Amino acid sequence: MAIQSENVTYSVGGTSMQSCLAWDDAQDGTRPGVLVFPEWWGLNDYIQERTKQLASIGYVALGVDMYGEGKTVDTPEQAGALMSGVLADMEMGTARVQAALDALSSQALSDSGRLGAIGFCFGGALVLHMARKGMPLKAVVSFHGALDSFHTPTPGGILAKVLVCHGAADQLISADSITAFKAEMDTAGADCEFIAYDGALHGFSNPAADERGRKYNLPLGYDQAADAQSWQSMKSLFERVF
Repeated sequence: MAIQSENVTYSVGGTSMQSCLAWDDAQDGTRPGVLVFPEWWGLNDYIQERTKQLASIGYVALGVDMYGEGKTVDTPEQAGALMSGVLADMEMGTARVQAALDALSSQALSDSGRLGAIGFCFGGALVLHMARKGMPLKAVVSFHGALDSFHTPTPGGILAKVLVCHGAADQLISADSITAFKAEMDTAGADCEFIAYDGALHGFSNPAADERGRKYNLPLGYDQAADAQSWQSMKSLFERVF
């Protein structure tokens, strides 16, 4: 096994998006493709490592640049400003998501009929948006992602199987938003599984969450058990749909 990676650059509305592709060059032929959407920090080392993890289990994966020019940031103030810029213009945000999907599906190693997406925090909100928009994905997985809707799906309009991996102690996701999300999925007739991990905080999948929580006084925390269990749930879902 030899995991390879390279930058994939494409333009959206005049902005250069610099995403990162990973694959196992010991594997022959095409394979399912998975988009990896980052937390609000941007396409940093953590997301690139997740992309390589997916490559190591048989997928071609694209870590997605949502900010342009491959921007990454370190402080909540910087991250909030960049994320808010995307969320304030979801027409542009949707175009960036669609462009990433197009970039992945056009890769020679990618089986364009077997595509999925995962996302962390901000990225979780984006993959749920893709599902709501009816994009041609087999499955989407949100890890401690926001649940608020930017698009109301039509009944039967969600094509992807939806898995939400949520920290039961997440203080950044309100009980009302969980209730509204579940009702929305029911109304749309979505195939949706919602898993809540006891005691897990926001950011439970990221080993850097503890340090960031202390440094910035945010209710973040890494949870090794929730991290492992949620990743296994993702793998099981992908094995079924691909």
